[in-house]
Amino acid sequence: MSETTSAVNGEQLLEFFDQMVLIREFDLQAVRSRHQGLIPGFIHASQGQEAIAVGVCAALSDGDVITSNHRGHAHHLALGGRPDTTMAELAGRATGTCRGCGGSLHVADKNLGNIGANGIVGAGIPIAVGAALSFAMRDERRVALSFFGDGATNQGTFHESLNMAALWNLPVVFICENNHYAEGTAQHRHMPNTDIALRAAPFGITARSIDGNDVEAVFEAASTAIGQARDRQGPTLIVANTDRLCGAYEGDPQFYRTKDDITGLEPNEPIVRLRAVLVSRGLADDAELDRRVKAARTEIEGAVEFAQQSEYPDPAAGLQLTYVDDLEGALVEVQGR
Repeated sequence: MSETTSAVNGEQLLEFFDQMVLIREFDLQAVRSRHQGLIPGFIHASQGQEAIAVGVCAALSDGDVITSNHRGHAHHLALGGRPDTTMAELAGRATGTCRGCGGSLHVADKNLGNIGANGIVGAGIPIAVGAALSFAMRDERRVALSFFGDGATNQGTFHESLNMAALWNLPVVFICENNHYAEGTAQHRHMPNTDIALRAAPFGITARSIDGNDVEAVFEAASTAIGQARDRQGPTLIVANTDRLCGAYEGDPQFYRTKDDITGLEPNEPIVRLRAVLVSRGLADDAELDRRVKAARTEIEGAVEFAQQSEYPDPAAGLQLTYVDDLEGALVEVQGR
């Protein structure tokens, strides 16, 4: 993770491209690996939303933390998560990020600042607020950030979290990845007013709606919001408007939209757009970008091989990973304040 800045240079744009392609290829392979039997359970891919994860995480600094949601592979990889240990985690292997006990819905790595993906819609939002409260209590210049979808803004946890964050001026940033569907329900069917940014107004929280398919716009908006939170100038809600090119989960029949609807989204998807920007600015040609895509695919192939060769965890590991470290000491510290 880099220090917060608002400028995006050519080298950084190429890094963004590499990260977005790696995330895309990881998700595509995860879907294939599920069908091939390597990965059990559900897979929630984020094809089409990669610019948000990459642009936001690039604006974070060491010591900052994020919470994620059920569509969390992108956030973890954008933070610097390794594709091999992440794939092993999805496959339930002991070499995985969470020793094979978290799976696709609960990827986490506190060393990277990823304090947890979450299978419950909206559940990561108050966790980020709790982390921000701890930073404020310790007078630390750290920021907590939460990723969630548009459907989560209908949950009570969203409104309660924004209220607390505003009331106590906590160093937290809320990132709504607005792909316009709450699973299979179109946004206009579950929101009387589809302008999600307005939901921050009752709490006095700054809100911005941005093009979530433009990685530069995402990075710049996140940099500003994170900087303001770090300086204790208040929380921010960023509504990053994007499109999901895949189903809500692998196997989703997507009766709520047609194939033509999905095809129509492809010219505006973030990798296509960034590729065009890189070529138009003379930062890379098609041959160079194709080479980078091939390198990402090779890395993902290696990740699959790593997962396949890894052992399953000892069943007893489930009991070893269910407690809170030094809970008594943590309670004493809070009560003492």
